Amino acid sequence: MSTERVNPPELSPPTGFSHAVVATGTRVVFLAGQTALDADGEVTGDTLVEQFEKALANLLTALRAAGGTPADLARVTVYTTDVAGYRADARWLGRVWRESAGRDYPAMAVVQVVRLWDERALVELDGFAVLPGDAPPMG
Repeated sequence: MSTERVNPPELSPPTGFSHAVVATGTRVVFLAGQTALDADGEVTGDTLVEQFEKALANLLTALRAAGGTPADLARVTVYTTDVAGYRADARWLGRVWRESAGRDYPAMAVVQVVRLWDERALVELDGFAVLPGDAPPMG
C-alpha cells in the first residue's frame, strides 16, 4: 500500500490533518464510531481531552484488529458536542493524536452534534483505512 498526503499550496496550510489522502491498496477497513467506552461499556473520562484519548485508542484498537496501523488511516471524522471546547483544547488533542497515531495525518473533519448515542459522551471518532494486500488477516 502507498499513501500520499496532498496539501495544495493554494489552500490554507493544514494543522493536524491533510487536505487529501491518495491511498492505493487492496483492503478497505471501515471503522465504526468509537467513543470513550471502556470494556464494560461505560464512558470514561470527564473532559474532552480524556474522552478523545480513549475514543482514539478504541478506534486504533479496532484498526489494529483488522490488520492496520495508524499510517493506514485515510479518513477520520470527529463528532463533538462542543466545537468551541474542541478548538480550545486543540493543542492537547494534537498531542494525544501524535503520541497515539503519529504525524501521518488522514483527511479529517470535525463536526458539532447536538448529542451522541451515550449522553455522557463528548466526542466520537470514525473513519476508514486502506491496507496493503499483504496485511495480516483480521483477528
